[in-house]
Amino acid sequence: EEQRKSFRDLMLLFGLGVILVYMVMASQFESLLHPFIIMFSIPFLFIGVILFLLIGNASFSLISLIGLIMLVGIVVNNGIVLVDYINILRARGTALWEAVMTGGRRRLRPVLMTALTTMGGVFPMIISRGEGSEAWRPLGLAVFGGLLTSTLITLIFVPTLYHLIEQRREARRR
Repeated sequence: EEQRKSFRDLMLLFGLGVILVYMVMASQFESLLHPFIIMFSIPFLFIGVILFLLIGNASFSLISLIGLIMLVGIVVNNGIVLVDYINILRARGTALWEAVMTGGRRRLRPVLMTALTTMGGVFPMIISRGEGSEAWRPLGLAVFGGLLTSTLITLIFVPTLYHLIEQRREARRR
């Protein structure tokens, strides 16, 4: 019963975290649409979390759920870096396709560096076999797997979605 209550509370915190992150991004971007594009990569982190917990033979526990909550903030960071730079290029008068392609190329390295350093930081939790490691291993697996899949989605899907949505917005303006 206590574990069920803890899971329910943490899922509520996950939802609250998603809403708060969206609100902060909406105020920073002064748009409701661009944060939505970035937030679209969040559901894909579940794929990596579940996959890596299965591969690592770890259970979905309170610790791995805490890792899932942490991932909300970490995952959107990469999308912010990408979309913000594309917006800067667009504000400078760059055409939509060129801005998306240039933004993706120029922000590939910072996005990969951010993701790889975070994944490298949790890697010792995954391979550790010392005392107490079984408690922290699910956290490392969840963060590593979720970040891996969401980074790939961020690099491919977020620019594509941005282009499609902005292309439709431009067509409506005309």
